[in-house]
Amino acid sequence: MKKNIVLIFTLLVSSTGLYAQRNVTNANDSNTPLHLLRPDYPINYGIPKTEEIKGSLDKIHAYLNEVTPAEFINSKTGETVTDLSKLDEYTALKKGDFRIVSYEWGVTYGAMLLASQATGDGRFKEYSEKRLQFIANAAPFFKKTTEEHADWGTKGPLKGLLTPHALDDCGAMCAAMIKTSREGSKSNFRPLIDSHIDYILNKEHRLKDGTLARNRPQPNSLWLDDMFMGIPALAQMGKLTGDKKYYDEAARQVLSFSKKMFNKDKNVYMHGWIEGMTEHPQFHWARANGWAILTKVELLEVLPENHPARPEILALLKAHVKGLTGYQSGSGFWHQLLDREDSYLETSATAIYTFAIARAINRGWIDGLAYAPMALLGWNAVATKITEKGQVDGTCVGTGMGFDPAFYYHRPISPFAAHGYGPVILAGAEVINLLKSKKFEINDSSVQLLQK
Repeated sequence: MKKNIVLIFTLLVSSTGLYAQRNVTNANDSNTPLHLLRPDYPINYGIPKTEEIKGSLDKIHAYLNEVTPAEFINSKTGETVTDLSKLDEYTALKKGDFRIVSYEWGVTYGAMLLASQATGDGRFKEYSEKRLQFIANAAPFFKKTTEEHADWGTKGPLKGLLTPHALDDCGAMCAAMIKTSREGSKSNFRPLIDSHIDYILNKEHRLKDGTLARNRPQPNSLWLDDMFMGIPALAQMGKLTGDKKYYDEAARQVLSFSKKMFNKDKNVYMHGWIEGMTEHPQFHWARANGWAILTKVELLEVLPENHPARPEILALLKAHVKGLTGYQSGSGFWHQLLDREDSYLETSATAIYTFAIARAINRGWIDGLAYAPMALLGWNAVATKITEKGQVDGTCVGTGMGFDPAFYYHRPISPFAAHGYGPVILAGAEVINLLKSKKFEINDSSVQLLQK
């Protein structure tokens, strides 16, 4: 009996198609304007309202504000630690749902700043300022103790920030601190910023040609993720200091990664590249492509108009947008592996693409007539993953580099995957900016950007 059911289902799928249109109608063009019939969309379709987007962002803010405490405790006794001159090896950050010193939270801090600008609501900026100030104030105490107690090993809640051993430890957090400084913060982030920039420029492993690299999972591995983990911090440092060398290095890195990893036929990036491989298996992982396009957007945002590399980076952005939008699903989401439609639909990448496309339209870098409806569709998809509690569903957990499809297909998803929150806030904030600057209409049931 079970085999018969499976056979019948297989025949139905093969004959009708798994994604066949569901709302069959008996109307005909002699009695009904068929172009006005309501489609059966799997998500909300149309022009989102700014107040609804703001409501979604408020939910996320309320949740994160509650579950990311800025407080130290003694992990042995559970008591709150307020006098950091007396910290010891048991001093730890009070546990919440997420770590407030991770690269994912570097993204979130920057996103909160943008949300404050887009909505006029100071609570978002206050979220970032409070936690980053807390970290900056505590850093000198932990630095002193770390230097005096090498025997503590890996203990210490700020160890990655104080003594980075990977771009993940410092790049995104550094970029967030610089952005917060540029927003007028009085906190002294400069010691951490200088330390992080020094790590990116002088201490991170590189290929012989200078491209930022790792020695895992193989010697001299390029991770597409590392475009974001290192380059935006350099770009922001250029903006903070006015020193051209930071812009030059940021641009050089983008072009070097892209030369090795950008597929010009598909206009998307592979996730991993290993020096010495005779073949480079291409797995076009969605979130890594998100980090890559986010990097180009972040760089173009501050790169001087007359910088010699700007035209080439802008051309890369346009090609990447074209490639990505070709893989957007009919539900508005993108797949975990972009070009494999049987891989699952993933939230964080969809949010990053939505932000990047909306920002590129708002800055005049790409054609809004062509791409704005896709950005709105992306937001409408992402919005379905924001729960009443303010959690973000459907985000792939942290992911290394693999060279087989099963590795990517079966990565778990979780509302506690920190990678989803910053991108969703970025997407909502930039779509609000898009709706403020552009006018849209529904024409023959489709979303259209109005030409001025």
